[in-house]
Parts: sequence; C-alpha cells; structure tokens
Amino acid sequence: MTVTPNLRSRASQQRSARLIQAIAEYIERNAGEPLTLAHLAKRAHWSPAHLQRTFKAVLGVSPKAYHDAARMRRLKGGLKSGMRVLDAITDAGFESTSRVYGQTSRNLGMTPSAYRRGGAGENIAYAGRDTALGPLLMAATDRGVCFAQFGANRAALIAQLQREFPNASHSPSQMADSTELSAWISAFEAHIAGNAPRPDLPLDLRGTAFQIRVWRFLLQVPEGSLMSYAELAAGIGAPRASRAAASACAANRIAVLVPCHRVLRADGGLGGYRWGIPRKRTLIDQERARRVP
Repeated sequence: MTVTPNLRSRASQQRSARLIQAIAEYIERNAGEPLTLAHLAKRAHWSPAHLQRTFKAVLGVSPKAYHDAARMRRLKGGLKSGMRVLDAITDAGFESTSRVYGQTSRNLGMTPSAYRRGGAGENIAYAGRDTALGPLLMAATDRGVCFAQFGANRAALIAQLQREFPNASHSPSQMADSTELSAWISAFEAHIAGNAPRPDLPLDLRGTAFQIRVWRFLLQVPEGSLMSYAELAAGIGAPRASRAAASACAANRIAVLVPCHRVLRADGGLGGYRWGIPRKRTLIDQERARRVP
C-alpha cells in the first residue's frame, strides 16, 4: 500500500506531539534542575531551534516559559505542604530569593510567605444586605473589597468567606463604625438595583497572576459592552487560553465590581456564571438599558 504525503505528514505531526509531551513531562519531573534549551534539544535529538519552534507550536509556550511555570508550581506545592519559604525556593530551583520575589506579582499574586500563610494575620470586615439580586455579603481588608458575593442566606455567605480566607480574622462590621464599607455597600446596592453605574471602589484582588490579568482587563470593559471568552483571552495577550480565561471568570470572588458577567460564549449564549444565569441576564439587561439615551 502506498502511503500518501498527507498521511505521512499527519503521522510525523503525531510523533512530534508525542515527543514534545515527553519533553514536557521531563521538565515537570526535573523542574528544580537547570534545564537549558540545548540540554532539552539533546534529549529530543533535535536542534535547539527546531525544539523551540515545535514546542511552542504544540503547547503554546516556549520550553523556558514552561519550565518557569513548572518551577512555580513546585514552589506553590512546597509552600502549601508547609515547607519553609527558603527551602521551598531552593527545592523549586530558583537561584535566589530575588528571582522569586521579582516574579511574585506575575505568579503568586502575593509574596511566598503570604501565600503559605493563607491570609493569616489579616483582618477582614464584612457586612450583608438584602438586595435586588438576593442576599449579598461584602468584605474588605484595609486595601479594599476582597469579597462580594450573592448566596442563599447570610450564614452561607459567611461560611463561604471563611472558606476562601481560612486563616484570616473575620469580623462583622458595625456600619456606624465603618463608614467606608457602609458607603461602598450602599453604592453597590444602588448599582445592582439599576439606579446607578458600577461604583469605582478600591479592590483587593487575590489570585494567580493569570487570574489577576483577566480580572484587571475586565475592569476596563465599558458598561453595556460584551465580549466572548476568546476575545477576553486575546485581550490579555493569551489567545490560546480561552478556557483558562473562562476558569478565571468562574474563580472571581468579587461579583459585579469585577464584571465577569460581561463575558459570553462564542455563539452569543450567556454561558456560565458563578452566581446563576438569571443574575447574569439581569445585570446585562440593566447595563444595556442604561446605555439607551
């Protein structure tokens, strides 16, 4: 049987993809080691330039970027398991603490020690209201709003807050003693009731570097405008990461103020929403109505 050129090409692409996957697994197993492009190319029996080009074509990132991400995953795992910060940094293969702290805002969203502590030592004040979209709990640190979510009732929302910030100190705000939080929640309530634009409140964003990129980009989306998850991914410079962008929207813990409700499926469908599709539809309809002269 004669093998056609198309079949030969497809078989070659599959072999290349399997080899790149093997190289990626090797990087994961040896993330703490210094892995140069030349070293990886030698394992693949390819030239460095060919490995660089093919690796990026298959996985969407360069071998170095993949190695950096693998080291960061190793670092996070060490911190979560209770390793000392310096030990976790060394185990992950970083040459110095400055390399890690220099990448903190891109990868952890906070310093390694703060990531390991899980918010320990922080004070979070919270307050609840019954709103047009159901029970709401808003919470804030001294840097700004860190939590604004809808739920079944106040008790369930407080439990959710405690799960998301397990090592912080949580205290109910006496509105008379917290004029800022009182004003913030009143402005938020007026917005979701359809009587005011989205308030520009200080936010304390907590998440991975990728999630924070997504959330900060969403803050720039004008009221009444909509986009797809693919457009969102392209907007942050990661056009192949539409699924990751959707996951970042789902992980958002600050409803409405970080307007993930403005992102739809590629076919125009509403897609998912952490606080329910009816709320998403209501928010979109209200914003569209406010744009009408």
